[in-house]
Amino acid sequence: MFVRRGQQPPWIVSDELWARVEPLLPVVVPRRRDRPGRPRLDDRKALCGILFVLYTGIPWEFLPQELGFGSGMTCWRRLRDWNEAGVWQRLHESLLAELNAAGQLDWSRAVIDGSHVRAMKGGPKTGPSPVDRARTGSKHHLITEGHGIPLQVSLTGGNRNDVTQLMPLIQALPPVRGRRGRPRRRPDTVFADRAYDHDKYRKQVQALDITPIIARRGTAHGSGLGKYRWVVEQTFALLHWFRRLRIRWEIRDDIHEAFLRLGCAVICFRRLANLQLC
Repeated sequence: MFVRRGQQPPWIVSDELWARVEPLLPVVVPRRRDRPGRPRLDDRKALCGILFVLYTGIPWEFLPQELGFGSGMTCWRRLRDWNEAGVWQRLHESLLAELNAAGQLDWSRAVIDGSHVRAMKGGPKTGPSPVDRARTGSKHHLITEGHGIPLQVSLTGGNRNDVTQLMPLIQALPPVRGRRGRPRRRPDTVFADRAYDHDKYRKQVQALDITPIIARRGTAHGSGLGKYRWVVEQTFALLHWFRRLRIRWEIRDDIHEAFLRLGCAVICFRRLANLQLC
């Protein structure tokens, strides 16, 4: 990945990001002095190694040792363990709370969509992709608020219809704090394209006091929804800018989902950092 001269590589964990991640990490019992073995790799360096793989897409076994981030297997284990401990989800939620406190979340509308990625090694949550000559693939499902900030993401097989993930994504929206009163977890409206056109699901969305604005099949193009829906396409572009998310290389679905959640958290952190620079 190209890095400008004098610019800090994006996989180097800044003090601001580390201050948000460190309190979320599970407590590790120190090894007894009488037990031999290598010292435990510093968690911050391990996170740098995980981000390096996320940004560059390099295989774990090729993680350069000269960077000082430890071995690829060590970083893989930390990614797995921290995902099982819910670190990435809690990091995402805490960043959403900060953005909400700063008035950066537009709850008047949310946008939902799906995007195919090829799964090179197969595994759970894969299937024949209808848009890639039935090659094995997965699908990223994403819901954002009105400005394109990711609220929730999920992974399914490439042959799953988008509409089947409409309600699971909405119901999985986390309670977002940051403002006085009850945490917010429901937008006022949801925008979606023709892939979500089904009256059954419209009624289910309405039952949650959310107005569904979904394009109907068979109608001419030019519905005008594009001026609201483009933000989710932009967020997909940001997610797939991480080379590890352009193609699914992981057989284990939980590892790929961990990268997805971490990618959403990084996008939120960037938005927050840009806000503080203004």
